[in-house]
Amino acid sequence: MGVTVIVNFFAKIGSVVLGAWKGTVEVLGLLFDTIWWLIFGPLKNKFVKSDSIFHQMVFAGVGSLVIAMFVAFFTGIVIAMQSAYQLSRFGANIYVAPMVAISLARELGPVLTALVVTGRVGAAIAAELGTMKVSEQIEALETMALNPIRFLVIPRFLALLVMLPCLTILADLVGIFGGFLVGVFSLDLDPYRYITFSFKYMAWKDVWTGLVKSGTFALIISMIGCYMGLNTKGGAEGVGKSTTLSVVTSFILIILFDCILTGVFYFAGK
Repeated sequence: MGVTVIVNFFAKIGSVVLGAWKGTVEVLGLLFDTIWWLIFGPLKNKFVKSDSIFHQMVFAGVGSLVIAMFVAFFTGIVIAMQSAYQLSRFGANIYVAPMVAISLARELGPVLTALVVTGRVGAAIAAELGTMKVSEQIEALETMALNPIRFLVIPRFLALLVMLPCLTILADLVGIFGGFLVGVFSLDLDPYRYITFSFKYMAWKDVWTGLVKSGTFALIISMIGCYMGLNTKGGAEGVGKSTTLSVVTSFILIILFDCILTGVFYFAGK
C-alpha cells in the first residue's frame, strides 16, 4: 500500500513536469510563429490590419488606464508612509522621495501594472479566443486560408508590447505623485526639494530596467493568453478553465521573470 502511494505520488509529479514542459515548448512555438509572421508576413504582402492593432491598443491601454493609475497612486502613498515610519527615526524623511521613485521605477510600477493588465486583458484574450475556438470560428478562418496567428495573435501581441510600457511609465509618475502628497502634506517637506530628491538619486538605469521588465511581462501576458485561448476545449466550461489558467500562469511567470531579471540586472551592475 505504501509503495503504491509513493509510486502514484511520483507519477503525478512526472505528469505535471511533462505537462509543463509540453506547454512551454508549445508557447515558445507560438512565439516563434508570431515573430515569423511579423517579419516575413509583410514580405509576402500579408499585412496585419492597422485597425485591428489600434482596437487592441485602445482596449489594452486606454481601457486599463484608470485601474492601473488607481493602483499606482495608492501604492506610492503606502510606500511613502511605510518608509517615513522608519526614516523618521533617523531624521531622514527627505529620503522618502528617492525611495518611492526608485521602488516604483525598478520594481513595483512594472510588476503591479502587469498584474493589473493580466487580470483584465490577459483574461479577456483567453476568454475571447477560447470562445472562438469552441464555437469553431478559428477553424472557419483556417478553412478560408486565413492564419489565426496573423489575424488574432499579432494584434494582441503588438498592442500589449506597446501599451504596457506606456502604462508603466504613467503608473510610475502617478505613484511618485502619491508619495509627493504624503511628503508635502504629512511630512511637511518642501515640494521643490521633494521633487529634486526624487530624481536626483534615480538613474536612467532605473527607468529602462523597469521598461525591460514591462516588455517581458507584455510578452508573457499576450503569449499565455493567446495560447490558452487557442487550445481551449470543452465548451463554456473549457473557456472558464482556460481563462483562469491563463491568469494564474501569467501571475506566476510575471513574478518568476521579475526575480530572474532583477537578479540579472543586480549582478550585471556589480
